Amino acid sequence: MKASAFVYLWDVNGDPDAPARIAALGVRQATLAAAYHSTRALTPRHPRHRVVTAEYAAVLYPPGPRWAGRALRPHPAGDWAPGDAWGEAAAALTDAGLDVHTWVVLAHNSRLGAEHPDTSVVNAYGDRYPWAPCIAQPATRAYLVDLAAEAAVRPGAAGTELESLGWYGLAHLHAHDKTGGVGLGEAGQYLMSLCFCPSCRDGYGRHGLDADELAAAVRAALWPLWRQEPEEPGWAGVEKLLGARTAAATRAYRDETARTLQQEAVAAVRAAAPPGFQVLLHADPVSWHCGANAGPRAPDRLTRRGFLAAGAAACAAPVLAAAPASAATAHRPASSSSTAASPARPPTASASRPALGAQLRHDRPPRAHRPRDLARPRRGRRRPLYGHVGVVPLAGPAFRRVPQHRPRRRRDRPGQPPPAHARAGPHSHPRRVARRPAAGEGGLPTASGNRPAAGRT
Repeated sequence: MKASAFVYLWDVNGDPDAPARIAALGVRQATLAAAYHSTRALTPRHPRHRVVTAEYAAVLYPPGPRWAGRALRPHPAGDWAPGDAWGEAAAALTDAGLDVHTWVVLAHNSRLGAEHPDTSVVNAYGDRYPWAPCIAQPATRAYLVDLAAEAAVRPGAAGTELESLGWYGLAHLHAHDKTGGVGLGEAGQYLMSLCFCPSCRDGYGRHGLDADELAAAVRAALWPLWRQEPEEPGWAGVEKLLGARTAAATRAYRDETARTLQQEAVAAVRAAAPPGFQVLLHADPVSWHCGANAGPRAPDRLTRRGFLAAGAAACAAPVLAAAPASAATAHRPASSSSTAASPARPPTASASRPALGAQLRHDRPPRAHRPRDLARPRRGRRRPLYGHVGVVPLAGPAFRRVPQHRPRRRRDRPGQPPPAHARAGPHSHPRRVARRPAAGEGGLPTASGNRPAAGRT
């Protein structure tokens, strides 16, 4: 089993004890951010700062010459990660005996949307999402593919994890977000994430939909949700609101667009990487979900060990990392309860269907609450744990146990029967349940302190 930790550069650079501290957790790999969106991060262990503010989406290394003269290009980071901050942190982690992989955020870039508004997703009401580049636009796709190849294959990296390689939409952890007034479920999020930029309007037309009629249908479908009427969960909710045929056509277009982008990006990474380079995607097993964990179409992304499932968030989501799958094994059925994958092997994919890695998310929080438990298998299941080590308390462990809710035990009072869970348990016979006698029963004193006379109970 191989455990890893997601790490930011500002956790390592300027803190000479950070690499050894990360290695002491029991992990063998550090997944180090190489291209990341704007964020505000707490660094409770760093000797020089406690809060780091990354003001805009940036690459954390000097961009290469391929971007010269291009309108869409990545920006180097500011004073929060100056120079080749990634190379500095990677060297320190490697010296501590850790394997280093890159962590690359792609279709999530607010600065790109601010500087080039035409690249953003446009919803059915005409509102733009600056944080969400539309992956259907040719210029945006070319930018994302080249960024994946450059940011993923950094010197000294043995693999990469690509985040936001697919559709992004309404859901976004925005500064001072005020979108929680109406709780949108999966169907509402999907409808509010449908894009109506010129490229997407043409794409809907190729799937037999009129873009103007579709936008009107989406607005009409959303109206019950604005009135906070009940929403049916899952894809059935989308079909109920939009109609089965129309919903299927939008999904087919979006699945095709995301799938071809993922294939192009992974093929570009493979072409730039040395043999044996591991490629993983942050993804969701539901193809129509969007966001940081974009949903690839399951039949194209199954591996022998697991499917591309929801990737770890920045703090402590447990995942199971699978090795790259060859084209020959990409269509094998898999179970969500699969075990950990074998070590990475050199890719054997064809150009049309590049090999992909996988991440399998477990629904329960990690149970490890001591550093040495990070890499400990549970009940024979080899389960790597990923987590960002920069946000844990100073004196605390890497993970905290999340207690399950248990009913509070109460003391029985005279004259009051015990609760149901105390009267009978799974191993109790219902005819043998003893009840505590009330005052005045069974010879117990009454409220006045006198015992009742015999025969008067």
